[in-house]
Amino acid sequence: MKPISRDEDRLWEEHLYREEPDSDFTLKVMQKLDGVSIESGEEEHSFVKKSIRAHWLRRTGIAAAAVVILAGGACFAFDRTAEPAQPLVNAVDRLPLPNIPVPEALKYSYFADDYKRLKPLGLVVNPNIYINDQGYTLKIEDVLVDRSHMVMTMQQTTPDGLGLSRLLSELGRIHVTDEEGRQVATLARDTRTKDPLTERLLFQFHDEIPDQVIVRGELRNLNMGSYYNYEKKSYENRDVTVDWSFQFKIDMTQAKSLAVENSMDNTYTTPEGLKLDMTQLVRTPNGTRLDLNVSLDDELRAKVDEDWANYMSIIYHLEIPETNEYRIFNGIRPDSRQAKFRLQDLSELKNGGRLKLSETWDPALVTVDAKNIRFVLDGYTLPVKEEKSVEVDLEKRRKDKNFYAFAQFEQLGDEILFYDFEYEPVMESYDPPKIDVKKGYSLVLKGSGTFLNAFMGDRWVALDASGKEYPVEVIGYPDQPNNNGEYVEDDLQLKIRGFDEEKGTKFTLKREVVDREYRDVNWEVDLPSYSSLPWLK
Repeated sequence: MKPISRDEDRLWEEHLYREEPDSDFTLKVMQKLDGVSIESGEEEHSFVKKSIRAHWLRRTGIAAAAVVILAGGACFAFDRTAEPAQPLVNAVDRLPLPNIPVPEALKYSYFADDYKRLKPLGLVVNPNIYINDQGYTLKIEDVLVDRSHMVMTMQQTTPDGLGLSRLLSELGRIHVTDEEGRQVATLARDTRTKDPLTERLLFQFHDEIPDQVIVRGELRNLNMGSYYNYEKKSYENRDVTVDWSFQFKIDMTQAKSLAVENSMDNTYTTPEGLKLDMTQLVRTPNGTRLDLNVSLDDELRAKVDEDWANYMSIIYHLEIPETNEYRIFNGIRPDSRQAKFRLQDLSELKNGGRLKLSETWDPALVTVDAKNIRFVLDGYTLPVKEEKSVEVDLEKRRKDKNFYAFAQFEQLGDEILFYDFEYEPVMESYDPPKIDVKKGYSLVLKGSGTFLNAFMGDRWVALDASGKEYPVEVIGYPDQPNNNGEYVEDDLQLKIRGFDEEKGTKFTLKREVVDREYRDVNWEVDLPSYSSLPWLK
């Protein structure tokens, strides 16, 4: 069998362990607010990770619900010459979902509707996996399968009955292969589930799928989290060794027969040198998937870091005249939504290859039987190396005026004004990982910002008088664009970790990487249609 590489473990960690809002709470709020128009959009970047929890505490309950209302969608007739006064909120999944019971493990998740679409078509598999080792149990039931994706729910409990979500350390040891052990699916992300949920895993199938697929897991080490050792007076991680090995087979013949695949050959290169290749459109009962390849020319490649593909995104909208649908995807725009499932396959980049990108649209946003879909590129974001700095002197702050700007930063159409500051203790659990400052105090600069660029993929550092660098965390979330297309954040904070009062009052604040939003694009594609959909026969 195929050995498990360190690269696979790293990929799983990047995809699964992200600090984000709690989806169970927001889902319940969304259900209560059915029919309420709320706009939201959120991209995930981790060059400089914002303190999401702190941001959410500052917002109202309605604002919290805005994140999950992404799944609701707005349906309105489009007119390129005029903005609609007030978009209607209405699901566009015109096919009524069957009134069937949903398993408890899926009932209160975003996958409840997916289950209702797939179960009557024979696309839900129950492998009946139940393992009990030392009281630690693993149960796998109700695997959702279509031609495009597989969703596997892993119910994990401790001897005292508590759940183990977010605590598995070896999820990279799960493979989806053919009978010879060749990988036939890649880990993807469900954008609707914002938690780092490790009990529900999403895989996207490759272009070639065998009739029989093997799902194999080799789970042995459970990370139970940290506990306080009173003898050593320190926190320590507690690990438990179990044997949670499993294997089951999935017959893919039905899933393959209930799909429509269209190959595509549409190419566009932006003025800055980013190339997009549309390769395939896949329709299944559970969503429509668009596959693209992304590459950079040599000049643009020289401006970005090696991990640029982790953070780039395309901004586009879909026009469907037949059903009066107009959908904006990605970015921070009015009524912007996220694809239901997203795959960013980086496997070819090591050899100078391309990024393989897939976006799958939920039937609640884009009807699966829609014809004459037009894809319109609106722009894209890409973190580029564009250094700019400003000298900050804390002694210039005016205490007699609430909003006196003692420092100002401008770059590429972005402007930040700082008018206040404070010091706060370093909080290890909420600050960005992989930095070496774990105690002491942080300087928090407070102000407001107006941005033409994507903002959350920026990377900042601070340098004291001796040239020592301090990591900077950005806290804030811009509102939707104003009439000038600018994103405004009136409660912006830059936290300089480890820079306390003893470090002095003067330092250099530098933005090293800018999450540029490029809007100079001109590309429209009429996506392939179909003659019939097999699951509607």
